[in-house]
Amino acid sequence: MSDPQATESQNRKGLQLPDVSRPWVPAVVGYATALVGLVNIVGGVAPNFKGSRVHEIASFLPGTVTTVATAASLVVGILLIMLAHALRRRKQRAWKAVAVLLPVGGLLEALRWHHTGTAVVSFVVFVIVLVNHKEFYALSDPRTRWRALWNFLAMSMISFGLGLVIVSSHARTTLGVPGLMDRVWQVIWGLIGIGGPIHYTNARTEDLVYYSLAGLGLFTAVSTVWLATKPSKPIAELTREEEGQVRDLLVKHGARDSLGYFALRRDKSVIFSPSGKAAIAYRVVSGVMLASGDPIGDVEAWPGAIKRFMEEAHRYAWVPAVMGCSETGGEVWTREAGLDALEIGDEAIVEVEDFTLEGRAMRNVRQMVKRIERSGYECRVRRVDELDEAERDQIRHAADAWRGTETERGFSMALGRFGDPADEGCVVVTAHKLPEDAPEGASDIRAVLHFVPWGRDGISLELMRRDRDADPGLNELLIVKALQAGPELGVTRVSLNFAMFRSALARGERIGAGPVLRAWRGLLVFLSRWFQIESLYKFNAKFRPIWEPRFLVYPTARDLPRIGISALQAEAFIVMELPKFLRRRQAAAAARPQEQLAAKPAEAR
Repeated sequence: MSDPQATESQNRKGLQLPDVSRPWVPAVVGYATALVGLVNIVGGVAPNFKGSRVHEIASFLPGTVTTVATAASLVVGILLIMLAHALRRRKQRAWKAVAVLLPVGGLLEALRWHHTGTAVVSFVVFVIVLVNHKEFYALSDPRTRWRALWNFLAMSMISFGLGLVIVSSHARTTLGVPGLMDRVWQVIWGLIGIGGPIHYTNARTEDLVYYSLAGLGLFTAVSTVWLATKPSKPIAELTREEEGQVRDLLVKHGARDSLGYFALRRDKSVIFSPSGKAAIAYRVVSGVMLASGDPIGDVEAWPGAIKRFMEEAHRYAWVPAVMGCSETGGEVWTREAGLDALEIGDEAIVEVEDFTLEGRAMRNVRQMVKRIERSGYECRVRRVDELDEAERDQIRHAADAWRGTETERGFSMALGRFGDPADEGCVVVTAHKLPEDAPEGASDIRAVLHFVPWGRDGISLELMRRDRDADPGLNELLIVKALQAGPELGVTRVSLNFAMFRSALARGERIGAGPVLRAWRGLLVFLSRWFQIESLYKFNAKFRPIWEPRFLVYPTARDLPRIGISALQAEAFIVMELPKFLRRRQAAAAARPQEQLAAKPAEAR
C-alpha cells in the first residue's frame, strides 16, 4: 500500500502533462472543416448551373446518382459544421467522425462534377486531419438527455430554414405560382418523407427537393434518438459520499478559506487529492473548468488535488480557471500548475472584536441603524437549527419572492439553498415588521441575511435580500446586529460581500491618480449601472473591513474573454434557459433526490 505522504511529495515535484506540439492545428482544422461544410450546404440548396458545360457532363450520370449525392452532401455539410467547434476543442470523437465525413463528402462532391473544387479541398483537409491525429485526444463532455431536446429544437429550426431555401430556390421549375404557405407545407411534409403540394416540371428537380428534405428530416430524427438513448452522465453533481468527505475536510481545515463552505453546492463536481486530504470543487461552463476559492483541506495535499484537476482539464480539453482564490491559493496554483494570476477584487472581512458604531467614521451607519430601529423593526439572529419547519419555509419563500430574477444567481459565494437539514450550522438574521394594512396571517419578514459557517469561529455572507417596499438601511441594520451577536454565537470574524476591482475604484478616486487609472475607474463606474461593482464596494466600506485580495487564475491572456463569459454564466448574469414549462419539469426532477436525502434520518446520512 502506497504512503499518502510519499504520494503528495511526488505530486509537489510539479505537474507534467502531455505537451501539445502544434496548438494552432485544431483551430485551423476546425475552421477549414466548417468552411467545407458551409460550401456543401450552399451547393445543396442552390440550383445546379444549368446550361454550363459541367452540367452537360453531369447529365451523363444517372439522375438519381447526382440527386442523392446532392441531398447527402447537404447532410454531410450540416454535420461538418456541427463538429467544427468540437474539433477546435480537440475532441477525439469529433475527429473520428470528421475523418469519415470528409472523404465521403469529397466523393459526393466529385459525383456532382461541377463541385470538384470542394472535393479537392475536402480531401486536402482529410489528409491534414489524419497527419495531425495526435492533436485530437480529448474525451467528450459529460452530458444529460436534455441535450437530445436541444438537438431536436435546433435541428428542426435549421432543417425548416434550409428546406424553405431549397424549395424557394427552384421557383423557375415549379408548376404554377405556389404561395408562402404552400412552400411551408412542402417543407413540413418533405421533412417527414411525404410529397407536398408543389410539383416541378423537371423530374430531377423534384427528386432533389424530395431527397434533400427527407434527408434533413431523417438526420434530425436519428440524431435526436441517438442522443436520447445514449447513457446519460451528470454534468455536475455532488454525491452524498463526496459531500460527506468535503464536510469532514471543512471540519478540520474550514477556517482557512471563507469560501470553503460553498464547495457544498450540489451543482458542483469535486476532485480529491490521491491521499483524500484535499479537494477542489468545480463546474464546467462552456468548456471552462471553473473552480472557486482555495482547495479545501491540508495545504500539503493541495498540489495532489491541483494535479488531478489539471489532468482532468487536459483529458477533456477544458480551459482550467480558478475564480476568487486567496493570495496563498494563487501562489500554489501558479507554482504547481504553471498558470497566471490576476487580482480581481477584495473580500471584506470584519473582526467582531474590533467592530464598533462609535466614532466619526461610523456616524452614517450609526444614524441609519437608529432611524430604522425607531421605525419599529425587530431583528432576530439565530442558527438555522433553531428554526422550525414553518419558519424555514416562510424565510425561504420571502427570499425567493425578493430575488428579482427567475434564476438564482451565485456560484463562488452562494450556497443556492436555505434550511437544508445538513446546513444547520448556518446563521440567519431577519428583520420583522408587519406592513400597514397587511391582511391577517401575512408574513412580517422584511429582510433576510444568511451566513454559512467559516471554520469554528467565523461566518460568511451567502444571501442578502429585503422587501423592496421596506425602509432603506435594513441591510445595514441586519449586518450590525449580526456583528453585535457574534460573541454570543462564538463568532469572531464575519466575511461580507466581495468587491470587484475594489483597489482600482479606491485608487482611482484619490488625489494624484493618473489618467489611465482614472479612465479605468470611470469604466468600472459606467459598468456599475448593470453590475454591482461600485455599490458593493461602498456598501462594504461602511463597516471598516479588512480587505483581503482575491485572484483569478488562468492559463493565458487569450483565454480571459472565454473565462470571463463562463464566469458570468456560472454566476447567472448570462443565462441560456429552456422554456419556462420545461424548466419547471427539470427543477422538479432535480429536487426529488434532494427531498429523498432530506427525508432520511441523520444517522442514515
